[in-house]
Amino acid sequence: MPAPEQTGDPHAGHGAAAGGAPVPAVAPPPPEALSGPAHAADTVFDPAAMAQSRAALAQEHGGMEASRFLIDQLEVGFQDGRETYTWDAQFWYGGDINKLWLKTEGEGEFGGEFEGVEVQALWSRAIDPWFDLQFGVRQDLRQGPDRTHLVAGVQGLAPYWFEVEGAVFLSNRGEVTARAEVEYDLRLTQNLILQPRGEMDFSLQDVAELGLGSGLTTAELGARLRYEFFPRSGTAVVAPYVGVQYERAFGGTADFRRTAGEDVGGWSVLLGVRTWF
Repeated sequence: MPAPEQTGDPHAGHGAAAGGAPVPAVAPPPPEALSGPAHAADTVFDPAAMAQSRAALAQEHGGMEASRFLIDQLEVGFQDGRETYTWDAQFWYGGDINKLWLKTEGEGEFGGEFEGVEVQALWSRAIDPWFDLQFGVRQDLRQGPDRTHLVAGVQGLAPYWFEVEGAVFLSNRGEVTARAEVEYDLRLTQNLILQPRGEMDFSLQDVAELGLGSGLTTAELGARLRYEFFPRSGTAVVAPYVGVQYERAFGGTADFRRTAGEDVGGWSVLLGVRTWF
């Protein structure tokens, strides 16, 4: 067959079928194609039975309830002769759209003071495939005055796989504080992961009894190198890690710490374990 005429059109000759026959024009489906039932099987089988079957299919392919328990940090820190302990754990239960979240974190010093524990109970609502809005309550337990907070926040996966979390807290004393966290898993091998992590805390006002100054109160920046073990039995994944972290107080918070004879900040060497199931 001779080559199509070169007219400058890159699609020249594409409008003819084999043998030179013209290609039929593309047209929308006829109206009759859209006039039937939404599910064609309903014309053959009992519609009620088919509705149950479709509901079961949706349940088995993403509509079921699920859960996850994660101990993100369970670690010991070494800093200038001090040995501290820290934990950060969370649990969620629910479906793709709505979940119940429980979060807890705390820290203290071996042979010294217990700094406090924080517990949150949150309702989470997906706003897109990547982020959830979260609302609930937070309870702080410490040696000093306790606090109860209302919580409003967002948590999810930002572009380039950064895990981000931010929340605003309103205490029962009218104090407004906020927190922002970001972390990233850099996979060096299938099992070896380096996780840089940062956190910043803010306060809208001075809270002398809690040792908080207005503005940026504290910031943390660190990295943890973990090795993940995946047992064949399908039980919990265990990932021991080592890391370093720098923490510092700022502004009025740093002044409160100096007055109390505490360090404003410093480096820590970390040993810990991460696990989930």
